[in-house]
Amino acid sequence: MTHQPAPQRVALHTRLKPGKEAEYESVHAVIPPELDTALREAGVRSWRIWRNGLDLFHVVEVDDYAAMRAALRDHPANVGWQARMAELLAVEDDYSGGDTGIGLVWELPEKE
Repeated sequence: MTHQPAPQRVALHTRLKPGKEAEYESVHAVIPPELDTALREAGVRSWRIWRNGLDLFHVVEVDDYAAMRAALRDHPANVGWQARMAELLAVEDDYSGGDTGIGLVWELPEKE
């Protein structure tokens, strides 16, 4: 039995355009199967999103965040999804930068 290394946990913050809250949640009710496959093939183990007003907070568990973004940058399923998200988000993600997420300040350690 091989032991898989612990995933990276990356926090992200995005912001909706005013009035797009319900549409964003509706679009995320079921993501396209080809996007689900692309995310998993890129090493995503889980992706959770919380919303507070217009602010969106994501926590991604992924094998390698930089490699995931490189794999998804030109993937047809993600390109289409990002075009749809650009209609809803205040700032679109064009996958051009060296995004590393929000820096961790503190975490309650798990008890062993």
